[in-house]
Amino acid sequence: FVLVIGGIYLGVFTPTEAAGIGAMGAFLIALIRRALTPRVLMAVLMDTVRTTAMLFAVVLTALIFANFVNRAGLPNDLLALVNGLNVAPFVVILTIIAIYVVLGCVFESMSMLLLTVPVFFPVVAGLGYDLVWFGILVVIVIEISLITPPVGMNVFVLRAVLPDVSTGTIFRGVTPFWVAGTIRALLVLVFPAIVLFLPQLLY
Repeated sequence: FVLVIGGIYLGVFTPTEAAGIGAMGAFLIALIRRALTPRVLMAVLMDTVRTTAMLFAVVLTALIFANFVNRAGLPNDLLALVNGLNVAPFVVILTIIAIYVVLGCVFESMSMLLLTVPVFFPVVAGLGYDLVWFGILVVIVIEISLITPPVGMNVFVLRAVLPDVSTGTIFRGVTPFWVAGTIRALLVLVFPAIVLFLPQLLY
């Protein structure tokens, strides 16, 4: 834990690299403790294969969907529809945020990003919003949507892992995080400079 978190905060390696280092560290600890029997190793490898296959299935499906969306011209049609409605761009952003909150009830974060960004990205760009700001806002909103009552997906995942804890108790536990996340999203929405000042310094 200290190696992984410390390495990330010290800038020694990225979070993705830290995941690999953490896995290797767990493997070495299991070897030292002689807890890594052939049966345990096979179970770990099979679990890794299942998880990887699931993730690649999601990514592959999303890539096919994104290609279909682009070839069908859906982003351009959606942008034309939005422009034809003569609504304020800010209203469009609020609508997109509401869609993400609803999707958080049934989708996990990666699926939401891969399936919706190809559709919303051209619309937001056409409205003149900064795409870095939009990307950060989307990530924050997705985090909130996954714990939003009454159907936040992450809450029910946690409920399945902890069957002895009631759903109401879990929702009460995540409420402070939901409130903090909502305030953070509102600040980023109203004051884009909060997340743009550093990229603007770099570029």
